[in-house]
Amino acid sequence: MAEIQAFRAFRYDLGRVGTLSDVVCPPYDVIDQALQKNLYDRNPHNIIRLELNREEAGDSDSHNRYSRAAVFLRDWINNGALVQDSARSLYVLHQEYEVEGQRHTRKGFFARVRLEPFGQGSIYAHEETMSGPKADRLKLLHATGMNLSPIFGLFPDAQAEVQSILDVAIHRQLPREATDHLGVVSRLWPVTDQSIISRVIGLMGAKPIFIADGHHRYETGLRYLQEKRDAGEVPNADAAANFILMALVGMSDPGLLILPTHRLVRGTGSMNADRLRSVLHEHFQLETIGKGASAMRETWERIQIDGSQNVLGFGTVEDDVWQLGTFRSPVLMQQLAADHSPDWRSLAVSILHVVVLDKLLKAAAGVQPECRYVHLLSEVQDAISTRDHQLSVLVPPATMGHVERIAGNLEKMPPKSTYFYPKLLSGLVMHSVKGN
Repeated sequence: MAEIQAFRAFRYDLGRVGTLSDVVCPPYDVIDQALQKNLYDRNPHNIIRLELNREEAGDSDSHNRYSRAAVFLRDWINNGALVQDSARSLYVLHQEYEVEGQRHTRKGFFARVRLEPFGQGSIYAHEETMSGPKADRLKLLHATGMNLSPIFGLFPDAQAEVQSILDVAIHRQLPREATDHLGVVSRLWPVTDQSIISRVIGLMGAKPIFIADGHHRYETGLRYLQEKRDAGEVPNADAAANFILMALVGMSDPGLLILPTHRLVRGTGSMNADRLRSVLHEHFQLETIGKGASAMRETWERIQIDGSQNVLGFGTVEDDVWQLGTFRSPVLMQQLAADHSPDWRSLAVSILHVVVLDKLLKAAAGVQPECRYVHLLSEVQDAISTRDHQLSVLVPPATMGHVERIAGNLEKMPPKSTYFYPKLLSGLVMHSVKGN
C-alpha cells in the first residue's frame, strides 16, 4: 500500500525574511506574467525565484532560469533564510477560503510519499499529462534537488480518523499563517510527536492515494528517480529520491471542494439558440431558460438541483439565450467511447467533449471547436461581455466518487474534469530529494 513518512522540511526563517505571506506563491501553472512580477517585487526571498524564475535576455543552456533558481536556493540556505527542521515531522495544513459567498476550511497534512509507478501500487492518477510541463519541471528538479511545491493527494477517510488525530496534536499550538493573492489563508503546524506520527502512518498504510493535482510533477519525480537509479545514485530504499512531497486530504473532508470547469467554446461558426437546437436536438432534450445573466444563474441552479451528470447548460453569445440540455442518447456515448468504462462515459465533461464538441459541433462547423476554461459564473459573464467566443457551456463538476472509481480503474478523466480549489502554496514546506 502507499507509504508515507515524516521528513525534515526546509522552511523559511521568518526572522530573516519577514512575513510568510510575502515569500510564498501559487504553483507555477497558475502564475501569469503580472502575478510573477508582483511576487518578485513583494520580497527578495519570494519562492517565485525558485518555482518560476524569470527568463532573461542572453539565457543559454548553461545560464538560465533553472541555474538562477539553483543559485538563489543555495544562497538562501547558506545565509539562513531557509533552514531545515531538526526533527522529522508531519505538517498539518488548514486552508480557509471563500467561494460564491460561502466560507470553507480544508484540512490535511504534508508528508513525503514513496514514489510508485501508476498501475503498480496504490497511487492513482486521474488526468492525462503533457510532455512540455514535465520537461520544464525535470530541469528545475535537477537544478535545485528540491520538491518546492507539493503534489495534492486524496485518501479515503470516511470517519476522519487521521485528521482527528492531527487536530488533537495541534490544538494548543500557534500556526504559521500566510494569505495569498486570492485571500486564501493557509495555516501550518509541525507535528513532531513520534507516537502521533506512528498512529497516522499506521492508518495511512492501508489507504490508496488519488492524485488530485500535480500529475506532471509526480511523473517528473518518477523520471528523476529512474535517472538517479540508472546513474547508481540511489543507494537504498530510504534514499530521499525515492520520495516526493505531498499534501494529503481526506476525501470526506467537509472543506474539500471540486469547482466546476465551464467551457467557453470558439470555432462553432455563427451560433444562436435556433442554430444550437438544430445541432443538438437529436441527442438532447432542450429547454429554453431565458436571456442574460439571470437566465445563466437560473440554468446553473437547475443543474445543481438536478444533481446528475447528464445535464449541461448552453448559452449562445450571439443572442444571449440560455438553454438547459438533458442528454438522452447513452447508446451513442457507448458507441463513441466504447473503450471507456460506464463511469467515464457517464461524466458530463465526457458527454460534452465526445458528443457535443468532437461530433455534433465539429460536423456542423467543419472544424474542431476550441475551449477556454473558467470556474465561476462571473468569469463566464465577463467573457460573454467581450464576445470572444460563440458558446458558453456550464458543466457540473465530477464528484469524489467519480475520481475514486475512474482512477481506481486506471482510466484518465478528460482534461479539466476537476478543479480542486484552492491551490496549494509553494514555500510552506520543501522536501530535499538529495538527503533528509
